[in-house]
Amino acid sequence: MFRHNILRYGILVILAIGSLFQALTAKYFGLEMLTEILILAILVLSLDIVAGFGGMVSLCHGAIMGIGAYAYAMFSIRVGIAPPAAMAGSIALTGAVAWVIGAISSRSHGIYFIMATLAFGQMAYAYVFEAPIFGGDDGLGGIPRLDLSFIGVDMNSNRNFALFCMSILVSVYGASVLILRSGLGRSLVGVMHNEQRMRALGLTVWRVKADVFGLSGVIAGLAGVLAAQHIMYISPDLLGWTVSGEALVVVILGG
Repeated sequence: MFRHNILRYGILVILAIGSLFQALTAKYFGLEMLTEILILAILVLSLDIVAGFGGMVSLCHGAIMGIGAYAYAMFSIRVGIAPPAAMAGSIALTGAVAWVIGAISSRSHGIYFIMATLAFGQMAYAYVFEAPIFGGDDGLGGIPRLDLSFIGVDMNSNRNFALFCMSILVSVYGASVLILRSGLGRSLVGVMHNEQRMRALGLTVWRVKADVFGLSGVIAGLAGVLAAQHIMYISPDLLGWTVSGEALVVVILGG
């Protein structure tokens, strides 16, 4: 089950202090790098829930992140919905798509699960790449950022946006801990260690996997929304399998 020792807590504190110092003192290039790292960290957390604690190695989380980014762009640009509502709708839609992918892929295991998620990711990439409504290979630009001027925060400032992404990362980390310590999270860990025993105990295994995959998709969708707002432009490359591969490498290196 999810737990930390003193060393890991110390590393987390050091990373948090270092990131905050960078956000407050860095210039343009440093802020851009920091924001990219923070968004990647959110995606990695979403993947770590299913891969690290559920044994479901996914190669479609990059595509799920891209779905969140494109959904936000479509809601805000094409439909004209205000950014807060567009964010909520995009995250909910991404979670629903991830749940369906998880429900279908949960019947497979090991390399077959990896290939199933890769297939879903590549289908999403190919569709977005060819669809004129999504801008095709040219992508979409002019994506608005969240407007927090009513509380005196200018989100067009790179520093403020980096601090906003940092606060989101902290919130997502806390939410991930709660998920893993909940009954659903404990069931997921039990399924990873002995799926047959959990099924014999009356647990609906595919539903547990699908529910956790859906929650993971919500977090990945949030990362996609932030990625779209960051550079205010998105392209099909965001859905490529290499994005999922990079996130998986970070999960492995991070333990």
